[in-house]
Amino acid sequence: MVKSHLKSRVKSKETFILTINGGSSSIKFALFETSSLTRVLEGKIDRIGLKDATLTFSGKDKKDNVSQNISAGTYKAAVDVLISFLEKKLGKNAMNNMVAVGHRIVHGGLKYNKPEEVDKEMLAELHNIKSFSPEHLPGEILLMETFSKKFPGLKQIACFDTAFHREMPKVAHILPIPRKYYDKGIRRYGFHGISYSFLMDELSRISGKEYLGKIIIAHLGNGCSLAAVNKGKSVDTSMGFTPTAGIPMSTRSGDIDPGLVWYLARTERIDAEQFNKMINSQSGLFGVSEISSDMRDLLEKEEKDKDERAKEAIDLFCYQIRKFIGSYSAAMNGLDTLIFSAGIGENAPKIRKRICQHFGFLGIELDEKKNNANSEIISSKESKVIVRVIKTDEELMIAKIISSFIK
Repeated sequence: MVKSHLKSRVKSKETFILTINGGSSSIKFALFETSSLTRVLEGKIDRIGLKDATLTFSGKDKKDNVSQNISAGTYKAAVDVLISFLEKKLGKNAMNNMVAVGHRIVHGGLKYNKPEEVDKEMLAELHNIKSFSPEHLPGEILLMETFSKKFPGLKQIACFDTAFHREMPKVAHILPIPRKYYDKGIRRYGFHGISYSFLMDELSRISGKEYLGKIIIAHLGNGCSLAAVNKGKSVDTSMGFTPTAGIPMSTRSGDIDPGLVWYLARTERIDAEQFNKMINSQSGLFGVSEISSDMRDLLEKEEKDKDERAKEAIDLFCYQIRKFIGSYSAAMNGLDTLIFSAGIGENAPKIRKRICQHFGFLGIELDEKKNNANSEIISSKESKVIVRVIKTDEELMIAKIISSFIK
């Protein structure tokens, strides 16, 4: 069983790194052996705030996968469930064997551009910028504060999702609004930075030559973004001041005409809070299709039922991605490698094909068999651009970062 497997490791004095990814209504976590960075446990608390909240987890033996209903009416309750679960799985002295906790923090604001140890000053600063990401930062702060109070001697490291993009040229940071707002920290930050860092590390391991080339990464999951990377450095990215910007996502709109705010306020009496909910929770694939926010559902509806709404949502998704790939190729004056990653990017050959099939002018040519097999390289031998599928692993990237802090 998972329980006995982990407890035996605790008794053998193996130490652990815990990674935590706090979302707006979920908490993902993973446990790694410090010595080898082997993942021994991973799980998720989902649907926080709803009656049917769940805790799912799995160990190295997949037979031990468990899903159970929990009481998590508030984020604080979910955090308490997480800590109680870890103590139960590892024993009452669980945290004595924990050397550090790594947190994914969605926004670092102007101050934090690299991973840093959590302290009172950081927590105070994150409280100050909670309005930068009101859906994520409050819960992430609560996680760090709760762990700090319950385990005061435990090292905590904050890994900022915005850090990867901090070296973008200023022209890519500036938003075309009055300059006074730029001085107040309102600029393009970009997100998915931990994922991009992992993917670039993987590319460096696979091919140092490609790593130093002109790269576009398409992180296509529940949240979607693209990044242009030149010589290992981010030069542009599709998300902006918030993760809502860029391409259409599962429920986020991506880029839209800002004049809609004023228009809908006048014609539909939609206030700022309702507009924010619409563009983050009711738009994207879900809003256009009126069917589902899940690409798998839409592909099935398009194929089996010939549903026009599903087709239009998919077409819009692929079209907007192609536009960003084209613009980033122009911004870098070329393209050497295109990488697909995250849930859709790693597992949807039909989407990759629909994105790439119009890029003959860039020299992109897919190998259909390799693409359908989700191979590591899905471009043909004749393709002038290498097209790759690389599985991302944000939790492992956080564990690697934490490992460097405790050596």
